[in-house]
Amino acid sequence: MDAIQLWQRYQDWLYYHSGLGLYLDISRMRFEETWVETLIPGFEKAFKDMQALEAGAIANPDEDRMVGHYWLRNSDKAPTPELKQAIDASIVQMEVFAEAIHSGTIHPPDAAKFTDVLSVGIGGSALGPQFVAAALAPEQPPLHLHFIDNTDPAGIDRVMRSLGDRLNTTLVLITSKSGGTPETRNGMVEVKHAYETAGLSFADHAIAITLPGSKMDQSAKTEHWLDSFPMFDWVGGRTSELSSVGLIPAALQGIDIRAMLAGAAEMDAATAIPSLRQNPAALLALAWYASGHGKGEKDMVILPYKDSLLLFSRYLQQLIMESLGKERDLDGNVVHQGIAVYGNKGSTDQHAYVQQLREGIANFFVTFIEVLEDRQGSSIEVEPGATSGDFLSGLYQGTRAALFENGRDSVTLTVPRVDPCTVGALIALYERAVGFYASLVNINAYHQPGVEAGKKAATSVLDLQRQVVQMVQTTGQPLDLATLAEKIGAADQIETIYQILRHLEANQRSVTLQGDRANPASLTVFPC
Repeated sequence: MDAIQLWQRYQDWLYYHSGLGLYLDISRMRFEETWVETLIPGFEKAFKDMQALEAGAIANPDEDRMVGHYWLRNSDKAPTPELKQAIDASIVQMEVFAEAIHSGTIHPPDAAKFTDVLSVGIGGSALGPQFVAAALAPEQPPLHLHFIDNTDPAGIDRVMRSLGDRLNTTLVLITSKSGGTPETRNGMVEVKHAYETAGLSFADHAIAITLPGSKMDQSAKTEHWLDSFPMFDWVGGRTSELSSVGLIPAALQGIDIRAMLAGAAEMDAATAIPSLRQNPAALLALAWYASGHGKGEKDMVILPYKDSLLLFSRYLQQLIMESLGKERDLDGNVVHQGIAVYGNKGSTDQHAYVQQLREGIANFFVTFIEVLEDRQGSSIEVEPGATSGDFLSGLYQGTRAALFENGRDSVTLTVPRVDPCTVGALIALYERAVGFYASLVNINAYHQPGVEAGKKAATSVLDLQRQVVQMVQTTGQPLDLATLAEKIGAADQIETIYQILRHLEANQRSVTLQGDRANPASLTVFPC
C-alpha cells in the first residue's frame, strides 16, 4: 500500500469527536472493508446488548446483579428514581467531605488539618486511583496520596515509614465492597496497629468506602469513624474509578471530579451511537477483533507518549484482562478468550522494547496514545526549529511508521491534553470497548470466576497451614515431611506443606527445618 493509499485509508477510518477534541485512528490495522461487512450483524447485537445493560438488565448472573457504572456519570439513565437519588447524593457527599478536609473543618484531634491520605485497597480499588493520581494530581496537592495495595509486609512497612511523624495528620481510606477482602483487611489491621502503637485513635483518622450495611460499614459506625461512603453492588471493581472508590481520593487531591464525570458522560453518549463508524468504542473493538481474529491471538501494547499516562496500561490490564479473560462463552463452550495487555511509555519505549516490537515475534498490536499539548506555556527550542515536544511527536510518528513498514499493526488515540475531562473520557471509552468486544465473542465481561477460584485456593492453603502448625506443636517431636503430611491427612499436598514450612521458618514462626535443602524430601521439621 503506497503513501497515497495510506492517506486515503487514514481519512476513511479516522474518527473525531469535536466536543472532546479526540481522534481515533485504526487505519494501520490490516483488515479489508469486505471483512468488516461480515461483522455488522455482530455489532448490531452488541449495540442492543449495551442498551439493555444501561436499562438495568441483569448482566452478572453469578451475583444476580445489574452492571450500571454508566449511571454514575449520568444519573438520569438510572433505571429507578431511588438509584438516581443515591448517585446524586453520593457525589454531593464526596464534594462536601473533601471541602471540609481541605478547609480544616474536619481535622485530626491534635492538628489543624490533614496533610496526607493513605488509601488501603486492592485491584480496582487501587489501580484506578493510582492512574488518576499520576495523571491529574497537582504538583502541590492539598493532601499527598499514598497506597497500600498489597498484603506484602515489607511494602506496608515502607509506606508507613514514608509517613513518618505525619501519621497523626494522615487520613486513611479503607476501600472494600464487603469488608472481607483479605488483602484490604490485612492492610487495615496493619494500619490500625500502627496507629495504636503510636498512641493515636484510628477511628479519628479513618473513613470507609463500602457497601451500605456491610461488615465494614457496621464497624465504621460502631467505632465512630469519620465517615462512610457508599459503593454500589451494581458497580464492579474494574469499573469503579468514577464511583466513590476513585472520586474520593481524586477530590481530596483537588482534582475536579465533576469534570471527570462530564468527560465520561460525553464519551458515553458518543459510544451509545448504534453505528460502527460513528462509535469510537465500536471501532476499538473492531481493531481488537481484527488483530486477534476474535480469539485474542495478539497482545495489546499500550504506549502513551506522555509521562502522566504511564499507569494507564496498568489500569487497562485489569479492565481488559479481567473482563475478557474467560474460559467459557455464554453458551458454555470452552473458548479461552482474552487479550493480554502490557505497556511502557514513549519515548522510553524507544530504548526498551521497540527493537522486539519491530523485528521480533509479531504477536501484538500497539495502541499509541498521543497528547497534542506539550506543556502549559511555551517551550524553548532544544535545537533550531524544534522543541522537546517536537522530538516526542517525531518519535511517536517515526515508531508508528517503522512498525507498520515491518508488518506491525497499530491504533492511535489522540487527545488534546491530559485533564480531568479527557481522563474521564478515556476511562469511559475503554469500558464500552470491552463491552462491545465481549458481545462480539459471546462472553460475559462482568463476572470473574477465575478470581474467585484463586481466592478459594489461597484460603485452602491458609487452612492447611493452621493444621500443619497445630500438628507440629501438638506432637512436639521432629517429623519428616511425609509423616507430617500423613498425620494431617494431606499426603497429596506435600509440596504445599513444604512451601508452608519454608515460609514459616524464614519468619521464625513455629518451626525449623534440618536436612539437605537441595533435597526437600530429606528435611525434618522441628518445633520451636
